[in-house]
Amino acid sequence: MKKKLVFWVEGYFYNPSLVQKLLSFLLLPLSWLYCFVMFIRFRLQKPQDFGLKIVSVGNLTVGGSGKTPLVTALAKKHPNSAVILRGYGRESHGILVVKNQQAILCDVKQSGDEAMIYAKKLQDSVVIVSEERKIAIQKAKELDCEIIFLDDAYSKHDIKKLDILIDVKTKNNFCLPSGPYRERLWKTKEAKIVKEGVDFSREVEVKNSTSRMTLVTAIARPQRLDAFLPPVIAKNYFEDHHSFTKAELELILQKDKASSLLVTFKDYVKIESFGLPLSLLDLEVKVLNKII
Repeated sequence: MKKKLVFWVEGYFYNPSLVQKLLSFLLLPLSWLYCFVMFIRFRLQKPQDFGLKIVSVGNLTVGGSGKTPLVTALAKKHPNSAVILRGYGRESHGILVVKNQQAILCDVKQSGDEAMIYAKKLQDSVVIVSEERKIAIQKAKELDCEIIFLDDAYSKHDIKKLDILIDVKTKNNFCLPSGPYRERLWKTKEAKIVKEGVDFSREVEVKNSTSRMTLVTAIARPQRLDAFLPPVIAKNYFEDHHSFTKAELELILQKDKASSLLVTFKDYVKIESFGLPLSLLDLEVKVLNKII
């Protein structure tokens, strides 16, 4: 039931049917009110200067945009960097240093899937999860980081930073709840819009490929993967950040008569310990133009 609801909402936001379009228009008064409240919130906040370079990478809409590979590509160019994110779906609370400059300090259940991607991909960077970004920034400064990347923090208008926004295409351009926009790009807000194919490109490598791979993925809008997929015998979609069990993955292997599960790195970090046959759809971003 939860999975059906999540996929219905994704369709409503990004590729609405006629009925969904009607619902979207009916909700427009709430959408206008929401957008007005977010604008007032923006105007009332004063950005705090932390005395070092802070870069936020994200998008204005709900759902995935591919920000994690872009943050990874940018952070790799700055070895003495920190990546800070909320750590959605983790079992821990408060501030947690997932990785310092030398080693990973916790498991994926404590960090959340996206934080563990950064921890495994960025050998020389600090990774911190925290609901309060300002506390995490202070911690990163204590660890002598010289530049900080905030994962999806456009709405943190009380932090002085450079905002990089990935352009996301959608047929529904309204604010919540009529559409996917969490905020608008306010006229007095400085931000850099980057576009795939112009400012960056995606490169995919399939590691440990087999003859009968079945796709298993728990990312937002999983159809985004279609352009990068090798031949697969089936596609198994789960809601974003789904916590897999070994038993349900074994059932998929059996049902599809697959020789391996094809997964993204986001899913790989959650299931690598299960001892199942895995193929990895490893997606990297190549920066084409100077972004920062």
